[in-house]
Amino acid sequence: MANYEPPLAGLPRNPPPKPAWLGGSRSLSSPARSDSDFRMAGCPMTALRYLTLAWPGLPWVWLRGSRAGLVLALAFAVSLDVGIVTTFIWPDLVELPVTVAVWAGVAVIWLASTVSAAAAFPPALARPAPADVDPHFVKARDAYLARDWVAAENRLRELLKLSPTDGEAQLLLATLLRRVGRLAEARDALDKLSSSDAGARWLAAIATERQRISNSRQGDEQTEEPVTLPLPDTVSAVSQHAPARSAAA
Repeated sequence: MANYEPPLAGLPRNPPPKPAWLGGSRSLSSPARSDSDFRMAGCPMTALRYLTLAWPGLPWVWLRGSRAGLVLALAFAVSLDVGIVTTFIWPDLVELPVTVAVWAGVAVIWLASTVSAAAAFPPALARPAPADVDPHFVKARDAYLARDWVAAENRLRELLKLSPTDGEAQLLLATLLRRVGRLAEARDALDKLSSSDAGARWLAAIATERQRISNSRQGDEQTEEPVTLPLPDTVSAVSQHAPARSAAA
């Protein structure tokens, strides 16, 4: 880990600058939504999720961003367009057996993909109650402010396993990765956040983090010196004790 700053007991450590967005709307005292609230909010979304079965590959593209699902959806779109063109727009372009074969291919693709998608439909992402998630975030935030990077990262990754759509946790993880010098990982985390619905409310903070990553790459950003223990100067120590060793000899 580049520029890793280990927590050192007994040494004074200044906390890193607190991002302006951090902790503004997150509080353990905020009322948690009940399980019935989540069930009521999820009913319309569940129906919309199952509507994606109407188009081959769409469940995996829409719900998981799968590239294989995108390829399948595009293949079905091309075959469907060819069938429409050869049947209704230019029916004399190809022979009737070819048109029948095209529509047979469209039907096979649709049937096979729909059956397979229904059998392995992507499950809904976890949406735990705030009372289950917020304590993890508070501990991760406190570890971040204390410069305990390892504990903060572990807490954030545990939180994201419970709630993968927690935009604030994703943004704090990207900020942490930038501060410890893992710029490529920080940029990937910001790309993932900005491409999801959870990143809509954090666009300004994401843009700021991207600029700081760019500045870090160019060497323009002023960074604080890491807190480290002084190491002995081996050469000086040897020269200092050389007369004593000569006398002893």
